[in-house]
Amino acid sequence: MAETVSDFLVTRLSQWGIKRVFGYPGDGINGIMGALSRHQDLIDFIQVRHEEMAAFMACAHAKFTGEVGVCLATSGPGAIHLLNGLYDAKLDHQPVLAIVGQQHRAALGGNYQQEVDLLSLFKDVAREYVHMCSTPAQMRHLVDRAMRIAMSERSVTCIIVPNDIQEMEAEQPPREHGTIHSGVGYARPRVVPHPDALHHAADLLNAGNKVAMLVGQGALHAGKEVLEAADRLGAGIAKALLGKAVVPDDLPFVTGAIGLLGTKPSYQMMIECDTLLMVGSSFHTPSSCPKKVRRTESRLTSTRAWYRYVIRWTSAWWATAPKHCACCCRCSSTRRIEAGVSASSTMSRSGGTRWKSERCAMPIRSTRSASSGSCRRGCPSAASSPAIRGRAPTGMRAM
Repeated sequence: MAETVSDFLVTRLSQWGIKRVFGYPGDGINGIMGALSRHQDLIDFIQVRHEEMAAFMACAHAKFTGEVGVCLATSGPGAIHLLNGLYDAKLDHQPVLAIVGQQHRAALGGNYQQEVDLLSLFKDVAREYVHMCSTPAQMRHLVDRAMRIAMSERSVTCIIVPNDIQEMEAEQPPREHGTIHSGVGYARPRVVPHPDALHHAADLLNAGNKVAMLVGQGALHAGKEVLEAADRLGAGIAKALLGKAVVPDDLPFVTGAIGLLGTKPSYQMMIECDTLLMVGSSFHTPSSCPKKVRRTESRLTSTRAWYRYVIRWTSAWWATAPKHCACCCRCSSTRRIEAGVSASSTMSRSGGTRWKSERCAMPIRSTRSASSGSCRRGCPSAASSPAIRGRAPTGMRAM
């Protein structure tokens, strides 16, 4: 039996590292369902109770694994059911690929049963990439581009596959004018900030007396670097909802979540700080942020920097999340440290404490001893004295 377009679709997804697909069967994707059955050794099909659940599960898969989540639904109503879960992935910046069926190409435009204008339907939620496969030779670059864009932009993409295309014999694009020849593979670049932007951020941090940090999902794998930066700056750490796992809640200088479901210590710290360092977050609630404050922001892409705040008193710099982002943060924060012993040992010996609000009343468990001088109540915190002494900066550590 010759390889069909559906067979090629499944094997190509496997080459991209996809190991499972979440979906619900339907007449509009019979060809793809048959290919998944023939290639169970490559990809597991996880049948759900409802298409909406398939999209949510694909989003959760992306969040917990860092891989692209793939969901599958039939044409018409099945495809529409995906939208809620896909918008969850879009707004949380998770890489998800939606594969949906469609009626025969010859019937399109004829108001055929369960015919829906899927290109228009998905144009918002999958705005970075949504296309319909019109010929068998087109499938290769549709899969490659949809996967690569989902990974690079951390966004939702969509491929629409008409019913008749699914059963056709697979074709490789011919070597002629008007064809696309794509390949498998994507490597995330290592982005480092421009030295001038880094020095500007360091100057802002060094000038602050009450420094606060706000971390988001962009720093999920950089907890060590975030803690080191907070220690050297004497800063308290508030966390956006998706950044909850960046650092433990039981540390004395971690104030917990921020926003409508946040804690009182986080709110007080954000309101009272004079310098705010944002790492991997685009926190969206201005009522929980200070009106006049120096801000420095580290992000992977420039498209979402500064778009929550005015530019005055602000610097932004681009760095690969998570490790480079936090490494650059640590590099800039060491500028406030003079020659001598480390900041943490100085705080322990001197018994100095971080700045805190007396109104804080939310206890957080602490593993540190009382002699460390750190606040044991989970209070808003940052450096009360610029006289913290430590090792002089020697530049960014090689990654």
